Amino acid sequence: MTDFSTQRTRAREELQHGKFDVVVIGGGILGIATTWAAARSGLRVALVESGDFAGATSSASSKLVHGGLRYLAMGPSAVPMVHENHKERRALGDHLAPHLVRPLPFLVPVYKGGPHSRFVLGAGVTLYSALSGFGDGMGKVLSARRAVEWVPDLRADGLRGAAMYYDHQMNDSRVAITAARAAAEAGAVLLNHISVVGLRKTGAKVTGVDLRDSLGEFGVDAKVVVNATGPWLDVLRRMEDSAADPSIRLSKGSHLVLKTASEWKAALTIPVDDVRVSFAIPWEGHLLLGTTDEAYEGDPAAVACTDADIDQILDEAGVAVSGLDRSRIAYTFAGLRVLPGGPGDTSHAKRETVITAGSGGMISVAGGKWTTFRKIGATVLARVNSELGRTFDGPLDGVALPGSASPDTVGSVLGHAFDALPDDVVRHLATHYGTTSHEVVALGLENPALLERVHPDGPDIWAQVEHARRTEWASEVDDVLRRRTTVMVRGLDSPEVRSRVSELLAS
Repeated sequence: MTDFSTQRTRAREELQHGKFDVVVIGGGILGIATTWAAARSGLRVALVESGDFAGATSSASSKLVHGGLRYLAMGPSAVPMVHENHKERRALGDHLAPHLVRPLPFLVPVYKGGPHSRFVLGAGVTLYSALSGFGDGMGKVLSARRAVEWVPDLRADGLRGAAMYYDHQMNDSRVAITAARAAAEAGAVLLNHISVVGLRKTGAKVTGVDLRDSLGEFGVDAKVVVNATGPWLDVLRRMEDSAADPSIRLSKGSHLVLKTASEWKAALTIPVDDVRVSFAIPWEGHLLLGTTDEAYEGDPAAVACTDADIDQILDEAGVAVSGLDRSRIAYTFAGLRVLPGGPGDTSHAKRETVITAGSGGMISVAGGKWTTFRKIGATVLARVNSELGRTFDGPLDGVALPGSASPDTVGSVLGHAFDALPDDVVRHLATHYGTTSHEVVALGLENPALLERVHPDGPDIWAQVEHARRTEWASEVDDVLRRRTTVMVRGLDSPEVRSRVSELLAS
């Protein structure tokens, strides 16, 4: 494993002195997916990110890899999208990242006076199952008594039953970091915490970027520049053309992470109206609630979960979940969906990817879904190839993310090899690193203190912090605690923990 300072120095030198076919701006999942696809196709590609990889919207999702049951309410035009989502969902969960993407049953409770009937929801989950090829079995309707057996905190008053279907869940930050590793292993050069301060041009054509980090400024030349900056998309477009019209609008989605003592066997999809739903999902030993959907026009860097958001989320989830209150909140977060520009309510806007080219030839990628990130990367690559006048017919499907394996198998092997590790730590490593968890534990063989827990109430260990520093581009405390580990989302980032992480990163 390469020490972080060496890793960063090497990447910086390659950016300064290398020749690139493509520079991708933006280290969210769409930028990472584009970089991974381009590198696998044989292009020389660089990815630069002003903050941390997955540092904004890509780590502020509902943690779902899903077909999109609620999209069926938008009409027949949504059917192809849901079918495509299912295809990608099952590929990720079955073969490409089973250590990171795991199946989870969902219940849609039906209450007296609610927006949907048992019959309508039963038909909906049957169609949803059909669009997935019935790979998870047939959707069905449960009695009220059976529904409470699956979700012990489900409100029983007025409950008529529940429709059951299946999707997958993930830790979005870990999937993004693992995909970034896949791109690097394919030959891409990735660097975070470095800002684009300008676009290089040859005549009117964009042919590179000017960069700045804590060490200074330098430029990178490239045949094609891809703008995958999400909420900042139009900021970059105006660097290309100061007169560029707005092309996107933003929708804020907030979430709560709550402490829970109950063991849920399924998640809840709670209808709010004819389109919107609220989720209550068992996640990382906690309960994840959300999301909101409202137009946002402020600074993307300042987006946050407000008191009003907390009240809304608790009220909407409280329709179906008992015992919710602010005292159980461990963490809150908010992110921004990038939607195509246009009129209408954001909750009814299409969740689609729009790829455009500006006056200088820069390719801008707006919108998309976590579930289909691989597909989006391949679609952007096709547009890049068109700009390069290049034909690429090689396969891009089927390559697994690093560490891909059954987490149960990994956990069994890891537990036998390192029997001193507690069971919850073994499970945590197996489901967040897969086979690369052996790299993490190996650091503890060098220094046994690294096998200790970061916080006594969580499963993360100090070896993960060192692994993040050495091999996962982590250089700031939040890089580690928020996105490489689960310490912060569990509400365990005490001042003592943050101080020790800071010291380790500086070592």
